[in-house]
Amino acid sequence: MSATASTADPVANLSEKQQSILQYLRTNAAEQTYFKSRLIAEELGLSAKEVGANMRAIIDGEHDVTIEKWGYSSGTTWKVTV
Repeated sequence: MSATASTADPVANLSEKQQSILQYLRTNAAEQTYFKSRLIAEELGLSAKEVGANMRAIIDGEHDVTIEKWGYSSGTTWKVTV
C-alpha cells in the first residue's frame, strides 16, 4: 500500500478490532454521546481492556468522530462526537 492510499483512507490503517469499534461509535453516537468501554466491549464481544487499548489508534487517526477520554469511575468513559 502506498503512502497516498493510506492517507486517502485512514480506516485502512486500523486493525479489524479498531474498525469494529469505530463503526460501533459511528452507528450508535448521536451528535454527542458518552460510552463506557465495558458496554462497547459487551456489544462487540471484546474485553473492556481491548477497547481501551484499541481506542488510541482511533483517537490518533483522522476520522469523522472525535473521541475524548472522559472519566474513570467504574471504568473508562469516552466522550464521542460525530
